[in-house]
Amino acid sequence: MFGIDITVLAIAALAALSTAGLAYGVMFSRIETEKKAENRVRKVAASETDRVKVKAARDRMTEMSKRRKSVQDSLKDLEKKQQEKSAKAAPNMKMRLVQAGLGISVTQFYIMSVGLAIVIGAFSFVAGAMLPIVAGLTLISAAGLPRWIVNFLIKRRCKQFLDEFPNALDVMVRSIKSGLPLNDAVRLIANDGQEPVKTEFRRIIEAQQVGLNIPEACARMINNIPLSEVNFFAIVIAIQAQAGGNLSEALGNLGKVLRERRKMKAKVQALSMEAKASAAIIGALPFIVATLVYLTSPDYMMILFTDPRGHLIMGVSGFWMSVGIWVMRNMINFDI
Repeated sequence: MFGIDITVLAIAALAALSTAGLAYGVMFSRIETEKKAENRVRKVAASETDRVKVKAARDRMTEMSKRRKSVQDSLKDLEKKQQEKSAKAAPNMKMRLVQAGLGISVTQFYIMSVGLAIVIGAFSFVAGAMLPIVAGLTLISAAGLPRWIVNFLIKRRCKQFLDEFPNALDVMVRSIKSGLPLNDAVRLIANDGQEPVKTEFRRIIEAQQVGLNIPEACARMINNIPLSEVNFFAIVIAIQAQAGGNLSEALGNLGKVLRERRKMKAKVQALSMEAKASAAIIGALPFIVATLVYLTSPDYMMILFTDPRGHLIMGVSGFWMSVGIWVMRNMINFDI
């Protein structure tokens, strides 16, 4: 009985195995066909996904190209405008007085220049100077000295603006990142900034009140502060208004650039201090020697002040000394 059961079980197992093999052989082609179809469907879906990704990437590149072209066109327009402004005549005296931060009119400036010339001319005439020297001092006092003072005040005000401008840009960046619009960020500087940045940003607000937009108002700032850094700021605002973008990032990068430029200027100034000291010593040496000779031998030096030939010698010497100082100054001054 036991042996018969084992034989029956073996026959049943063999029959089942044979049936399974036969079924697999019959269904093999169908299974392979379904697998191939599934693979084809998967590949088609993957290709569709890749096509969508490629199209999205192509659209992004097209958008970036359009935006880059728009920025380039904006830069070309701004550069053309700047060239047109540079081609015009130098700023008149009214604009220079505004740049110097002086609250006087052109008429008052000329009246003060004439008064200074009269005072210096009268003082030199009373001191016994020759008429050509009196005329020269009067002319210099009327035309040269006041303009030199205005130029000095302009340079000092520009330096003060440049020292404070990066800090104002940082305040604007933080304000924009916190959610304030550009108008409120400019108004914040106009109210709480340091001079002369505060005054220039207040002029931007006043220009908006008379109908100008922010890019146009910022572009006018260079008329009051003749600095390339102000031009950079106006270009950044104009590009953001025309092409869009992250304004806080652009202003932050501009602030970094301005600080790097200031560091470079300080480095150049430190490296050129030796040459400047040498130029100062060479320029002061004739006056020092003349003073020492006068202290030791007054009669030997007084002939330059009493004899007309001495006046001529001092005049020619002063002219050539001025030329030498001007040449040395241009040799040791660098623009960054």
